[in-house]
Amino acid sequence: MGFSLWFLVLFFMICSSNYLVVSSVLNTAPLDGLLPNGNFEQGPKASNMKNKVIIGKYSLPKWVKKGLVQYISGGPQPGGFYFPVPRGVHAIRLGNQASISQYLRVKKGTFYSVTFSATKTCVEDEVLEVSAYTEKADLPIQTLYSSNGGDTYAWAFQAKSNIVKLSFYNPGIQEDPTCGPLLDAIAIKQMDPLPKSTGGNLIKNGDFEIGPHVFNNFSTGVLLPPHSQDVVSPLPGWIIESLKPVKYVDSAHFFVSSGSAAIELVGGRESAIAQIIRTKPSQSYLLTFTIGDAEYGCLGSMVVEAFAAMDNVKVHHESHGKGSFTKASLKFKAISYRTRITFWSAYYHTIIQDFGQMCGPILDDVSVVPLK
Repeated sequence: MGFSLWFLVLFFMICSSNYLVVSSVLNTAPLDGLLPNGNFEQGPKASNMKNKVIIGKYSLPKWVKKGLVQYISGGPQPGGFYFPVPRGVHAIRLGNQASISQYLRVKKGTFYSVTFSATKTCVEDEVLEVSAYTEKADLPIQTLYSSNGGDTYAWAFQAKSNIVKLSFYNPGIQEDPTCGPLLDAIAIKQMDPLPKSTGGNLIKNGDFEIGPHVFNNFSTGVLLPPHSQDVVSPLPGWIIESLKPVKYVDSAHFFVSSGSAAIELVGGRESAIAQIIRTKPSQSYLLTFTIGDAEYGCLGSMVVEAFAAMDNVKVHHESHGKGSFTKASLKFKAISYRTRITFWSAYYHTIIQDFGQMCGPILDDVSVVPLK
């Protein structure tokens, strides 16, 4: 009996200590904005640093760190390296099997998207694991889509409780233990439910107005990983069903044909976007959409292919990098109660002033209506 009582007391103490630890680092998730110290401009105390390495589990304000984590100032580094940090001064570098986490107060059952900047720092292939308790994704970041360190990704999850542990983890083991992703500017957005379709349009979020957080001060667009990496899409209504991501662009930083956002097909046939809609077999429908360029130096002959049921169309657009667009349409006949609408870019493109930066045509204003 005494042993059982001692065990219960010990168990209560362990649970209480865990609760106190979580409570001490628990933050409230903003509806749409940076996480607390999400840009890492609040650094550790000098006494909790050894060169660039953070010493102490709770030394980085608002975060919990595990393993070899470095606090980086952007610019030239020892050994001839240069780490760009375009959204401020400081960033976090995750070494071998290192992680940072933050406990957030959220709404159970609600969908959230997380936007963050991630850049590889070594020649080896690098992977960044993002997780919210049981939901996680391994994002390969060896391909650079911008040359200024501005590669930004979005990932989404559904909150399974009112408290979620959001983590960023480097699963790699390199010969240099400091090698790993450079992480900066982490924001979260509570995703609103998709509105009901209006005007007979069967496409949901066809104008791409509902999407992840976009940074105001500096944006190269937000990369949306393939669907295989997402349980929940950061672009509601749509599936990224390809090897490469597509890019979510906003009208504050890019040319968009209408509204405040659009999708850039940056990976040629390796980046495709799709949506499955309800249809009636043998019913005819009209698919309409626009393609164009984002007015930032992506030049040349662009071709977007659209597929619906057994029909497809190739739409040509000659880009002069000045923000023009072309309207397109496709009549198709449904062959089942579900029809997949798919778009991809036929060619690969790079920025004319920077051949290392991938780009592509802009897709916007997607609509499907039944024909009488």
